Amino acid sequence: MPRTVVSTASTAWNGDLISGSGSTTLETSQLGTMDLSWKARSEDAEQGTTSPEELIGAAHSACYSMQFSNMLAENDTPPTSISTTAKVSFNAGEGGITGIALTVTAQVPGIEDTDFQRLAEEAKQTCPVSKALAGVDITLEASLG
Repeated sequence: MPRTVVSTASTAWNGDLISGSGSTTLETSQLGTMDLSWKARSEDAEQGTTSPEELIGAAHSACYSMQFSNMLAENDTPPTSISTTAKVSFNAGEGGITGIALTVTAQVPGIEDTDFQRLAEEAKQTCPVSKALAGVDITLEASLG
């Protein structure tokens, strides 16, 4: 029977949206605390300050890479390496998160490009984070490296 795993993060925010600031802590892994600000979210990213969209991109690229790796292995073409980038677009006015562009490059010995593309797309559709973000347009560019 599947076991439910709960991962926890927390955020503390001080002040109003525009001039306030906060921090997000990765509670489960205890890997660290990251600063947050509206400026990093709505204008140019400030070095050392993250945004919810960057964190979503990290989660999506990690989940996609893991899903794709498993699907390639189940296809008897396990990857040597997978590199995935998730670019999350955010409209600070209206619209919020407007899209996610996944780009993946993988080294997969013995696979034909048509099979690679099919599995890459299937991984995009079945990755748990993609499913959670189903209300957002997700694009994929996949290439063998």
